Amino acid sequence: MNKKTEVSKSEDPHIAHGKSVMQAEANSIVKASEQLGATFSSAVDAILNSKGKVVICGVGKSGHIAKKIATTFMSGGVDSVFLHASEAIHGDLGIYKPGDVTIVLSKSGSTAELVRLMPVFKAFESTVIAIIGRKDSPIGHAAEIVIDGSVEKEADLLNLMPTTSASVALAIGDALASAVISRKGLTPEEFARYHPGGQLGRNLLLKVGQVMHKTEKVGCVTEESTLREAVLAMNDFPLGAACVLDQNQCLKGLITDGDLRRLLSKKGSVLDLPISECATKEPTVITADCLIREALRMMEDRPSPISIMPVIDRDSQVLQGLVRLHDIYQADFS
Repeated sequence: MNKKTEVSKSEDPHIAHGKSVMQAEANSIVKASEQLGATFSSAVDAILNSKGKVVICGVGKSGHIAKKIATTFMSGGVDSVFLHASEAIHGDLGIYKPGDVTIVLSKSGSTAELVRLMPVFKAFESTVIAIIGRKDSPIGHAAEIVIDGSVEKEADLLNLMPTTSASVALAIGDALASAVISRKGLTPEEFARYHPGGQLGRNLLLKVGQVMHKTEKVGCVTEESTLREAVLAMNDFPLGAACVLDQNQCLKGLITDGDLRRLLSKKGSVLDLPISECATKEPTVITADCLIREALRMMEDRPSPISIMPVIDRDSQVLQGLVRLHDIYQADFS
């Protein structure tokens, strides 16, 4: 990229506007974090001490934020549900059980639907935590616990659209959920149970042995083989590599498609070279009982990422299979 292009991009009014909005929201979140106090701690304790669920209520843009916060709680195994403030007074209050904690979100602190619901929440013996932009407000006075979500101004030019205020409310909600989940001591295995369908769940639940290609489906050669024989083995089992084994089936080396390309780029014939001169003698390996997240880390968290690893027995070093990056990302629970 030349200097002229760099200058023109830095002066692009759209980019400048986008940066100003994002910086305004970031600054507001930082300020909100600095003013967290005892009420935040009280809110965490109220949720932890509750024997019921967390009901998160809002309307409009605050309703969208409330729905996202509810899913954050659920991700950590905290029983949580979103309640639309407008629908609440038309039958949806049936979700309540005595002892449920309520979190309400309102920028103004005087949202009509929420103000109307405040005495109803108390009738359900629900502790109300309010994340609001104005503490001196009807909701602020009615709630048991008030967390300050005020902002100096919105990020849009008219100072009207919920931008910084929405970001601050979401950040406070995420902080609250995270603090509760942390205190509950969520383990990776528990987290995986709540996310079984995505890559996160697969990484935390599946083991290498469940996704690897077993030895009988892997191209293998002996220490006396030539590169030509390794190529033929890789052609029979096209996984991108061949394993070099001794007479006891212990791994002695690995040759990959990448190794072949580098060798064939050299001058002269290389196919008759002994495999001992071509293979990587101490390749990165893994065992079948490791989680696939560990395999991912070993493949990707290194100066030169790799996409394939032999799977060996921990004690005997006998080859058990081969696992590829592709296998990990394509893994399922079937």
